[in-house]
Amino acid sequence: MIVRVAILYLAVFVCVLVALSAGAYAFMAREYASLLQPVLGTPEGQAALDAAMRRVVAAIAAIDAPLILIVGIASYALARMSIAPLEAARERERVFAADAAHELRSPLTAIASVAQAARITATADSREAFDTIARSVLEASAIVADLLTLARSPGRGVLQCEPVDLAALVNSCTRDVGPLASFRRIEIESAAESAIVDGDARRLKELIRNLLENAVRHASRHVRITSQRSGRVCEILVEDDGGGVPPEDRERVFERFYRRASDGAGAGLGLAIVRWIAHAHNGTVTVGDAPGGGARFTASLPAYP
Repeated sequence: MIVRVAILYLAVFVCVLVALSAGAYAFMAREYASLLQPVLGTPEGQAALDAAMRRVVAAIAAIDAPLILIVGIASYALARMSIAPLEAARERERVFAADAAHELRSPLTAIASVAQAARITATADSREAFDTIARSVLEASAIVADLLTLARSPGRGVLQCEPVDLAALVNSCTRDVGPLASFRRIEIESAAESAIVDGDARRLKELIRNLLENAVRHASRHVRITSQRSGRVCEILVEDDGGGVPPEDRERVFERFYRRASDGAGAGLGLAIVRWIAHAHNGTVTVGDAPGGGARFTASLPAYP
């Protein structure tokens, strides 16, 4: 991040410097040409002009090179000063999320255990209440697990990688999400082609399931999921025929706790988990327009060599 910002600062300065240097060169060329005008048509005059202009180029380069070096160093220092507070805030947020999630796991487990034990001897009305408590605890535990995942830096060191065929995971997730799709009267079309990656099967299955569930929530009637290999990249494409994602929201949907009005229930962590898993596999995930309208999510992962 710091290097990218520093390069951006330096690039702006270099563009301005090149424009100024070109203007200075053009000005000196006109001045020398006017001075040598009486003899400019002779070989000696042209040679004198060429020699003078070479000296101008050398002088400009002698000034510009140190300036670029100095501004490059200053750009890095400025970028570091600008980004450091953001990185510190992100680290504090990560530590807080991890600590809070760890602290919540024990009381949630205790609540679930007490509710399940009390349900055995409870009346019919009370059993329904205890069932509600247990379901709520399970949902809260899932959110805690997601927070623990997002609190870790994405990287291959946190994965258990092996050769995995995305087609098998797509077919499995399609079956898993089938009941939800049937309940919402959504048809899921699967066109899975073999695409082998070096990845964590459990995490990749979570990525696919989250994308499918998101598509089912927003689709009108139809969802299509595809896996394919294209050169050195394997892709998972999930398309729906819903309202799509506006361009201004296409990065925000991957932020933690961001929820659109049409998202319904949920904590707003599903797509954040999707991006985390993709980044951990040195991949990317983006959203655009589906050919027939709606949204198309594309997860791209390096193919198994």
